[in-house]
This record gives sequence, C-alpha cells and structure tokens, in this order.
Amino acid sequence: MADALISVLLDPLISITTEFLIQQVKLVKGVKEEVSSLKSKLVAIKDVLEGAEKKQLEDPRVRRWLDQLRDVSYDIDNVLDKWNTEILTSEIQKQNAPALASALKKKVCFPLPSSCFCLSQPKKVGILHEVARKIKKLNETLERIAQEKSNYSLETTKVVPNKRRETTSLVDVSEVYGRDTDKDDLISKLLCDTSGHGGKVPVIIPIVGMGRIGKTTLAQFAFNDEKVLANFDERVWVCVSEPFDEIGIAKAILPALKVDLKDLHTLQALLLSIRKSVEGKKFLLVLDDVWTEDREVWERFIQPFRSGAVGSRILITTRKLTVATIMDVPKSMIYNLQLLSEEHCWSIFSQLAFFERNGEERQQLEEIGRKIANKCKGLSLQAKTLGGLMRFKETKRDWKDVLSDKIWESHDEKIKHFAPFLLSYYDLPPLEKRCFSYCSVFPKDYEFRRDELIEMWMSQGYLSSD
Repeated sequence: MADALISVLLDPLISITTEFLIQQVKLVKGVKEEVSSLKSKLVAIKDVLEGAEKKQLEDPRVRRWLDQLRDVSYDIDNVLDKWNTEILTSEIQKQNAPALASALKKKVCFPLPSSCFCLSQPKKVGILHEVARKIKKLNETLERIAQEKSNYSLETTKVVPNKRRETTSLVDVSEVYGRDTDKDDLISKLLCDTSGHGGKVPVIIPIVGMGRIGKTTLAQFAFNDEKVLANFDERVWVCVSEPFDEIGIAKAILPALKVDLKDLHTLQALLLSIRKSVEGKKFLLVLDDVWTEDREVWERFIQPFRSGAVGSRILITTRKLTVATIMDVPKSMIYNLQLLSEEHCWSIFSQLAFFERNGEERQQLEEIGRKIANKCKGLSLQAKTLGGLMRFKETKRDWKDVLSDKIWESHDEKIKHFAPFLLSYYDLPPLEKRCFSYCSVFPKDYEFRRDELIEMWMSQGYLSSD
C-alpha cells in the first residue's frame, strides 16, 4: 500500500516543481528546492518498499515504519490537493475575468506558455507561503523516516512491470477438478427420496469444511445442475456470513421468490410472507457461509420453510461442525468436504499457469510448477490464485523466484496459509495495489457495481487522467 501511495504522489510533485519553474515564482524562497528534495526522498524510499512490505509480516518495527510513511504520504497528498485546488480556482477566475474585471482590484500575473495565471497578489503570496511551510515541515518528517530505513536492513529492489501475455480467449476455470464424486454425492442428497427421514420438511444438508476448500464452488455447481433445476419449483441463493441477520436474509430471499418488499418492515411480516410464498412448493434454499450457533435464532428462522412441499432442501455451507449440530441434522446428511489431492491441485494450477503456452515452455516449467502447486495444501482457491499468478511469469527465473520466496519460510502459519494471495498482491503494479486495497473498506460480501467503483477510485485520485 505504501508503494502505491508513493507512486501516486511522484507525478504531482514533479508537476508542482515544473509549475514553479514555469511561473518563475520567487515570492517564497527555497520552495522549489524543498519540493525537489521531497521528491528525491520519496524516490529513494520507494526503492526499498517492495522488500519492506514483505518484511513487515515478520518484523513489527518495519510495520510501524511503514505506518509512519503512510501517514506522511497522506499529508503530502493533502498538500498537493490544496495546491491543485488553488490552481483550478485561479483558472476559473481567469476564465471569468472579463465579467469580474470591475470587482477585481490589483492582480499579479505570471506568464504561462499559453495563458495568464491570475490571482490577487495577497492571496497568491499567502497560498505559496502556506504550501512552502507545509512542504518544509513534511520534508523534515520524511528525512527522519528516510534515515530510519537503514535500521531495518531493507534491500533495494527495482520493480519491473510484468509483461502481460497476449491471449485470444478467456480462461475456462469452470471445471471443478477432483470433486466429481463430491458433485455426484451432493446432487444425490438433493434429489433423493426423503421417506427415510419421515417426510421431514425441509431436509437440511450442511457442507462442512475449512475456508477456501471449495464449499461454495461445490454448492454453486449443484445449484445450477440441470437435474436440480428440473426438480425444484423455486431456487434461492443467499450469502449469509456474520452476523446472522434474520431481517437481512429474509429480505434477500423474498425478491428471488418474486415478492415485493414494500410494506414488509418487521421480521414477523417478512417470515409470514416467506411462509406464504413457499407453501406447498418444493424449494431449494442455499445459505452460503453460515456461522451462527444460536439454536433459538435458527429455529425461529426455519419455521416458515416448514410449509414447503416434501422434497424441499436447505443446503448450507459452513466452516463449523457445531453449526450443523444446532440444526439437528442427521450425520448421514452432513457432507464433510475433504482437501484435494496434490494431483488435483496440479490440474487446477496448470490449467491457468500454462494457458496458451506451447509444449516446450510447459516442459521447461513443469518441474518447478509442480513444486509450487504442492504449496496449495489441497485448497482449490490457493491453486487458482497461484496458477493465475504464474500465468504471467515469463521466464524460468521468474518461476524459481516465486518458489524460493521467503514468504514460504514464515514461522507464522497464518502468513504461510495466505502466501498465495500475498504474492499475487505484491505482484500488482502500484496503482492497482491501491485500487485493490481501497476495496477493503467495504463490508464482507459487499456487491460491487463496476461503474460506481471506478467513479470512487476516480474521486480518490487513484486513476490517471488518461
């Protein structure tokens, strides 16, 4: 994130330096030199940031150093915003100058290549003094931070942008490798005769397994299977997560049942509407990522669905076996999802990593690739993430660098577990890192709308003008 911040700041600093030069500003002594000094320090710090962002995972001192750097970067960004706002204001005043001529008194004009930069002289001097004072103070702070970096043995690295491979089609990752038996078993449970369960409605089927093992993918596959489509009158998918918000979940279910939410404000009204909508119908409800262990809450929520027809199903995905326990689910209906085999992880990884590579490239990289794929530890999302990362690594040296990255040697199990995602993040160009990190301010399971997100990035100044 610090790398992204500094990259974003460098161009405006260069622009300000040029602006001072063009305008031949001499009202504030030394301000141009202060800006140039600030820029030079940022460039020097930027050279060690890639290593520092990785090292912070193990060294709290480096993490604190990066926090200080982030803070001063935001302060610099604020000063640049102040400067740019005044420049824009002066341009507007210049355009409206004829109409305002009678109201304006003394002006001072600095020759620009194609126009006149106009502000009232007292205001101009005040703005420059304010900018100069803040830049001088920030320069002193940054000098201290720059000197500190020598305490942490940070290696200088030059970030070389990845050469993106030309592709002719989208990668097909729709295959659920290694889950053929799981798919068949799950669909069988969804479609089987429920007479053995005393005709209980609905039958609850929990898919239980650790995070990123593929529970949601398996549930999606079953939800969209042709036989499943033909078997149920209604199908509804809801992402639950934490907390178990009964009103929110009910409001997500009703539109899928073609019910207008108007005038449905209380939980009681929502649940009654659900009951009426599913009464006598065979339905499939998927509740993805359930965490609640509150039996009372679950019982209250499930009641409306008992009006459905025999054969109705509620399929849930959860990381916790205790969630299935509070639902009084027979052991025979709990589906414990196991880790993928190394060979299946390799299948997922190689489909992405070797996409549009020729046989010779594959032969040269396969041995290293298998070693990288083995680090997925049976988790499909890790395999997809690493495969996507390696797809854009051109040379054997690039592949060896990923395999030998120090992140795999971390003593922190959590860091090792998230290593594929961290490596993919570090591989992003600085501006893309900043756009990606911005998304962390939204709550879990937030539904992004592409155009709105782009506009939010624009409002933060993350995207260049072109």
